Amino acid sequence: MQLSKKYSSLGLVSAAFVIWLSLSLSASAQSLSAADVQATLDNVWVTVAAVLVIFMNAGFAMVEAGFCRRKNSINILAKNLIVFALASLAFWATGFALMFGAGNTWIGNSGWFLTDTVDNYMLGDINLTLPTFFLFQTAFAGTAATIVSGTVAERIRFRAFLIFSVVMTGLVYPITGHWIWGGGWLGNLGFIDFAGSTVVHSVGGWAALMGAILLGPRLNRYQGVGTLNPMPGHSLSLATLGCLILWIGWFGFNAGSTLAADITVPYIAVTTNLAAAAGLLSSLVVARIRFGTPDLSFGINGVLGGLVAITASCNAVSYVNAILIGAIAGVLVVFSVNLFDQLQVDDPVGALSVHLVCGIWGTLAVGILSQQASFIQFTIQLCGLIAIAVATLLVSGLVWWGLKQFGGIRVSAQEEEAGLDLSEHANVAYLGFLNTPPR
Repeated sequence: MQLSKKYSSLGLVSAAFVIWLSLSLSASAQSLSAADVQATLDNVWVTVAAVLVIFMNAGFAMVEAGFCRRKNSINILAKNLIVFALASLAFWATGFALMFGAGNTWIGNSGWFLTDTVDNYMLGDINLTLPTFFLFQTAFAGTAATIVSGTVAERIRFRAFLIFSVVMTGLVYPITGHWIWGGGWLGNLGFIDFAGSTVVHSVGGWAALMGAILLGPRLNRYQGVGTLNPMPGHSLSLATLGCLILWIGWFGFNAGSTLAADITVPYIAVTTNLAAAAGLLSSLVVARIRFGTPDLSFGINGVLGGLVAITASCNAVSYVNAILIGAIAGVLVVFSVNLFDQLQVDDPVGALSVHLVCGIWGTLAVGILSQQASFIQFTIQLCGLIAIAVATLLVSGLVWWGLKQFGGIRVSAQEEEAGLDLSEHANVAYLGFLNTPPR
């Protein structure tokens, strides 16, 4: 009987609390305007999207580590972990001001160290607070630097990569980004890149290409003209997990680029997903035709290629065209991997094929398959690509060249043979394999 009275009392107290909370929330809601509610929703959604994009660093780490040999696993994981920290600090100090600070159509030149108010940055007409917008853009800057990591893997000095990452996120990426997203001349010209096929992916790809050329291929990768020595990755399980993480994170990458919680978010999520699925299937089919087997590594990069390609136009294409964009990207991945090998540009993870080639295709697709498609729009997209390519190749090339002249960018042959885990970190990723020859 006493127990029954106790629970009855608790029930009355709980009911009273619920009623009080409901009345309080109702009163609070009445004091908020519709604009206040929308602004809150916008900031919450973009913060969540930023976290999804930041989590993509885990996906990049898994893909790169899986596609490379196990003797370099720690080095690859360390690069992917540290690069986001460096990107966060460099973008906070200089990158954000160069990209979005008030200035001219070529470069921003105010608001260093995130010191100005939101009204003094070139953010456009959005409801986001400055911290929300900055966090989202920081995640993108980190992605651009991470693209470089996979292309130069297994032979770059750890110190050299870290220095380049700081310059990349604090200088190279923000300046070209300003041209398109920060009130710059390409954006004013009409160049369209909704979520970064060019701003993020092809910029990272061009910088990676210069690094790969100046580094040279891995030891024994190419033995004469037309002779390729296969160097398979040590774990397709890790690579597949990373692919799935990136697939999920891309919903934040593309749908978060609305910079608002509006009705276009789910539409963008669908076009993004369709392009990824089409990229996977087309890459496997083409690999099966060309090589006699549906190679999983091509399938993984087919997914990522489809995601990169749809990024520029995900808000402005039909579902059918999203599938077409992704499918073409999957085909391009297979052929471009082979092309880079023929040119003896060593790319251990296929990042050039995914981010550079598919980034170019996705940007041009805006002028072919999007709602804005026209000959004029295609011409603007092409001119913008050329301008970004020239600028990025020139500046990143100078940075790579400077690093090569002053301190070097490549480990010695003995260090590369032993593996960067031992030579750069004095550690091994898999203790059970310590007494076997490194792979």
